[in-house]
Amino acid sequence: MVPFFIRMGASNLKTSRPGIHFVRLILACIAQVGVYTSVVYLPLADATALAFSRVLFTAVIAVIVLREIVSGRRWTATVAGFVGVVIMVRPGGQIDPIVFVAIGAACTFAVANVMIRMMSDTEPPNRILFYYQAGGIIVFLPPTIWMWQTPDGLVSWLMALAIGVLTAVGMIGFIRGFAVGEASVIGPTEYIRLIFAAAFGFMIFGETPDIWTIVGALIIVGASSFIARMETGKK
Repeated sequence: MVPFFIRMGASNLKTSRPGIHFVRLILACIAQVGVYTSVVYLPLADATALAFSRVLFTAVIAVIVLREIVSGRRWTATVAGFVGVVIMVRPGGQIDPIVFVAIGAACTFAVANVMIRMMSDTEPPNRILFYYQAGGIIVFLPPTIWMWQTPDGLVSWLMALAIGVLTAVGMIGFIRGFAVGEASVIGPTEYIRLIFAAAFGFMIFGETPDIWTIVGALIIVGASSFIARMETGKK
């Protein structure tokens, strides 16, 4: 992202709202830690599906904070999505505490997303992204130095590098998709990630989603996709 930030120049990166940028940065960093934790300790399909619930939390938080008016259909989809979360969590059985970390991360990301809307009247997307990226380096640098463990061997270094490269390529591709296609069509394709997560979890880690995970994930994806399409239709 550095070339984009350099092209913007200092004048375009300067902000009059450092406070809200700072709060959003802290929330997003906390959520990011939660996402990594859930991916490490939960089956990939579970962690991915629970991450999609951020759309549901965003809908609720937008009503509380932004006083958005929500239609009955959207409320129905939101409630259905949370039913999917409950099905995945299965409160009647033994619950993995990391599940709550994943749900908490999704909720925290939702708050951060709503804060983007709050800033959108004065802050362009690239400026918001700059303060998130640059601030993230500052926030994570001290714990990185304190807890640093040198990767073991060339393969570990390559895998760490691949995380950065593939994330950047995925972000660029996603943004490019929105640039050339309709958001109502491109947005729901994000849920294909769940298929890949389940496939990689099975092939690499031998993880087989049970029927409740599958049902809950389908409900979450269906409800989130419906809400996303309604959001696009308003614009």
